[in-house]
Amino acid sequence: MRGKLILIEGLDRSGKSTQAALLNQRIANSHLIKFPERSTPIGQIINKYLTDSSYDLSDQSAHLLFSANRWELAKDIISKLNNGEFVILDRYIYSGIAYSLAKSKVSNSSNEMNDYNWLYSPDKGLPKPDITLFLTLDLQELSNRKGWGEERYELKEFQIQVKSCFEKILPPNVNIINVNNLSIEQVEAEISIIVTNDLTNDDIHYFT
Repeated sequence: MRGKLILIEGLDRSGKSTQAALLNQRIANSHLIKFPERSTPIGQIINKYLTDSSYDLSDQSAHLLFSANRWELAKDIISKLNNGEFVILDRYIYSGIAYSLAKSKVSNSSNEMNDYNWLYSPDKGLPKPDITLFLTLDLQELSNRKGWGEERYELKEFQIQVKSCFEKILPPNVNIINVNNLSIEQVEAEISIIVTNDLTNDDIHYFT
């Protein structure tokens, strides 16, 4: 039996990383991968881009780097799944697309679908999650959360745009959890129910 690929996406300050870590603790023989993975060669470039405001990259270049970072880990993810291990992802391709869409146009077209197609293309062939969860917040609650401004994209105003872009691009089978007024334990319980009830055992699927 192969392992399962579980993705937790979410807005900044939604508790996404906390829930990914808790799920990793709860599932035996599991591995947590947080994107961007900053220890790889490409991840180190991304880390500088995110933490150094003077380090300039075009939006297209930045997007391709984030995709390349996912490809750096793809072989390891597939190997773990085939060995029966679970892999839990903290962010993945949907974050890459939503954040890039929120920044600006990236294709030479005014058509948003052309932008989406351009952004999606580099990730074709990556393993597709068996279960995807998205943690979201109402705009007022998003504005009330603390800890903004530590890195390039961690701005409340920008996160509002990111929320809108996520809502446009997430596929219909994504499990959306509104974490407004929920404790960490309540969100954890909801995730546990979804994961327990959705553990199919078919072949690995890939983005096409």
